[in-house]
Amino acid sequence: MKKFLALFHARNREFLRDTGTLAWNFLFPFLAIVAVGVAFSGTGRDLYKVGVIGQGQEGSPAAEFLSTRYVQFVQVGDLEKAQEKVQRHQLDLLLDLRGAPRYWVNETNPKGYTLERMLPTSVSGQSRETKPAFARQVLSGREIRYVDWLLPGVLGMNMMFSCLFGVGYVIVRYRKGGILRRFKVTPINAIHFITAQVASRWILVMAVNLILFFGSYWLLDLYVVGTFFELFVVFGVGAFNLIALGLLIASRTSSQELAGGLLNFAIWPMMFLSGVWFSLEGSPQWLITLARVFPLTHMIDAARAIMVDGAGLGDVLGPLGILGAMSVVFIVVGAWAFRWD
Repeated sequence: MKKFLALFHARNREFLRDTGTLAWNFLFPFLAIVAVGVAFSGTGRDLYKVGVIGQGQEGSPAAEFLSTRYVQFVQVGDLEKAQEKVQRHQLDLLLDLRGAPRYWVNETNPKGYTLERMLPTSVSGQSRETKPAFARQVLSGREIRYVDWLLPGVLGMNMMFSCLFGVGYVIVRYRKGGILRRFKVTPINAIHFITAQVASRWILVMAVNLILFFGSYWLLDLYVVGTFFELFVVFGVGAFNLIALGLLIASRTSSQELAGGLLNFAIWPMMFLSGVWFSLEGSPQWLITLARVFPLTHMIDAARAIMVDGAGLGDVLGPLGILGAMSVVFIVVGAWAFRWD
C-alpha cells in the first residue's frame, strides 16, 4: 500500500503542478457549455420536430401534413417515451396514425402551438362541416433546452480527452523518457504502477467534472430529472472505462507521435458519432450500429437517460453492463501487454 500511495501522490502532484493542462480541463468544457447555453437560449430556431407513429394513407390529411417542408418527421415506436419527449419539448408534436388519427401537444411549447395550427382539417357529412382531422391530446411539462441535453455530452467529451491523454500519452512519455525503465529496478511492480495511475486519473477526472457540473448547474439553471448519485455512478463507470482504454493503447507504444495518432484515431470518431453535439435519432441504422461500438456512446446515453428522462440505474443497466464488460477487456489486455521498456 505504501508503494501504491507513493506513486498515487506523485502522479497527483504532477498533474496539479501542470497549471496549463489543469486550466484547460476546466476552461474548455465550461466555455463550450456557456457558449451553447447563450447561443441556443432564444426561440429563433425555425426547425420543427414531429414524432410519428404509424404510416399515413396516401391522399389522407395525414399524408398531406407529412409532406410539409421545414418540419422534421421522426418515426417513433414507444408511445410512452414519445409522450415524455413532448412534455419536455424534445418533440414539438406527436402524431399517432394508427386507427383514428390523434396528436399530442404541449400547450407551453410555442412550436407545438404553431404546428397545431398547421394541421389539416377534414370535411364530413352532407353539411360539409369542417372539423379537425386529428383528435387533440394535451400534455404538460418543463422544456428541456439544448444546453440541458448537451451537458452530458460535453462532460463525457472532457472525460474522454482527460482519460485517454492523461493515462495513454503520459505512460508513453514515461516509457520514452526512460522513467519506466527506472521504475522497473525499484521494489514496485506493474500492478502498483498501473493501479496508481488508474486511481489518480479517476479521482482527478471525477473531481474536475463534479466542479464543472455543479458550476454549470448553478449558472445555467440546468434541469436534472434524475438524481445526482445516479449520474455520478454512470460517469464513474464511464471514466474507468476510458482510463482502461488509454492504458490499452499505451501498453506497448514507445513513440509519442504514434501514441498521439492512435489516441486521436480513438477520439475523433467518438467525438462525432457518440452523440456529443447532436442526436443520431433518425440517422441510418448502420451509423447507429457503428456508434454503439464506442464506449462514449453508452456513457452519454445512460447519463442523458438519467438527467433528461428521469431514468434510474435499473433502466440503464444495459449501457452500464456494456461499459463494465469493455473495461474488463481493456484492463486485462492492457495489463497483460504492458511493458516497462
